[in-house]
Amino acid sequence: MEQIKKLINIVAKLRDKKNGCPWDIKQTPDTLRKYILEEAYEVIEAIEDDNKEELKKELGDLLLQIVLQSQIASENNDFNIEDVAESISEKLIRRHPHIFGERENDLSAEQVKLNWELIKKDKEGKKRILDGVPRSYNALLRSLRIQEKVASVGFEWDNPVDIIEKIKEEMGELEEGIQNNDTANIEEEIGDVLFVMVNLAKKLKVNPEDALQKANNKFISRFNYIEEKVEDNGEKMRDKSLEELDFFWDEAKSKEKK
Repeated sequence: MEQIKKLINIVAKLRDKKNGCPWDIKQTPDTLRKYILEEAYEVIEAIEDDNKEELKKELGDLLLQIVLQSQIASENNDFNIEDVAESISEKLIRRHPHIFGERENDLSAEQVKLNWELIKKDKEGKKRILDGVPRSYNALLRSLRIQEKVASVGFEWDNPVDIIEKIKEEMGELEEGIQNNDTANIEEEIGDVLFVMVNLAKKLKVNPEDALQKANNKFISRFNYIEEKVEDNGEKMRDKSLEELDFFWDEAKSKEKK
């Protein structure tokens, strides 16, 4: 804990109004928002790369953002880092009665998840099951969290086949919107298709964010291969036909399989 105290003292010194750093003094909770998101993404990237040394550094950068926000709040007499730690400790104890209370402790992971949502609603003043899903989440993550929450209280399809049928239904409605050249309806139906696709991913225990990122990375790898092949021949991408580019795409796919 000594290193945590050291970090807190360093941040307090950086924020000192007389002798601190001009940049740090200037920061507010609002100006620091983007750094929280950036650091969180870099943590995720280090995890995906299985780079332990980089993960250690990125977790430190993320921790700095928490300490900075807490320091600013402390200067305004709102709360401090101790209050932050106390708040999450109390929440963890409250939401794990099977560990810290007298309830049974042989619950399954799904039962624990259901209890978590019910405790939030019954004991923490949440008026609705979907209260607390941040609007600031990216759309894909927000969709997943919404569907996880409603599934925790039984609002979900029984099997993947039902979801696939719903996807087909939504695709039919999308095709109708395209045929009618109805822009507003097209946007709505694409949203519905994506929403149900997230539901299918959840049902199959696939993280849709991870799946889409892998698809992005695969596309980048194949497209880079196409670009390299074209340039190796002394040609330019814009001068090639789609059929010619598609030939290299298939070649890249074959190399991946090998």
